[in-house]
Amino acid sequence: MNVLYDQRPEGVAVITLNRPDALNSMDQALRRELTTALMRASHDKDVRVVVLTGAGRAFCSGTDLREAHEHKTIEDLVNVEYGGLIEMITTMNKPVIAAVNGLATGVGVAFALACDLVVMGADAYLCSVFSTIGLLPDGGLSVLLVRQLGYHRAYQLAIEAERIPAARCVELGLANRLAAPDGVAAEAIEWAGRLAERAPLALSLTKQTFRAAHLNTLRAGIAQEAKLQDRAAASADFREGVSALFEKRRPVFTGT
Repeated sequence: MNVLYDQRPEGVAVITLNRPDALNSMDQALRRELTTALMRASHDKDVRVVVLTGAGRAFCSGTDLREAHEHKTIEDLVNVEYGGLIEMITTMNKPVIAAVNGLATGVGVAFALACDLVVMGADAYLCSVFSTIGLLPDGGLSVLLVRQLGYHRAYQLAIEAERIPAARCVELGLANRLAAPDGVAAEAIEWAGRLAERAPLALSLTKQTFRAAHLNTLRAGIAQEAKLQDRAAASADFREGVSALFEKRRPVFTGT
């Protein structure tokens, strides 16, 4: 199997890109299986947080160039396939944590940065290698890098194909935390388990508002928060959270 799916009892689904001999480069079979795995995690009410990682010594080395020519057009590959997968991650109503082990290059960088949170191994790195083979960044990477770094720094990283080590990624805000090289997935899963104890609706609505923040004026952001807060305040989880606060105990959220 090109993608492994592990549903854990703490409400965490671990999706693993599983082409280690090819550094988890993305061919058609992997993209197809990843689509199925993301849909499964998105629709399963027992899954509250998703971890995306890679098998072996890489997170994802980008597109498998040996099969790229098999597509009718590159536009179809980038816009339909990669666009659909990235959108599934960014619009999923639950957090997705990237556990970046080893290298993430090419469109693999886009998949890492599209996730809501990023854990990187201390020896891991990101690299937008497109310019080295005469291409431009795709998979939404132009948008993701400019939003997070600003135009000048993002453009430089793209055209120079600079390798960005994990510690620097944390400094730049491209990643949230570092982990031991052999403990990246474990760190991400442990973090996911703690997040899974929180109210699922609160996690979902917070993701929705923050994903839209760059499109909103301040006033529009406040209006969106007010509308969604009204929904959250009507939930059983809100009542449980308040009760637990006053009773000085840990809340048990059910997702209702």
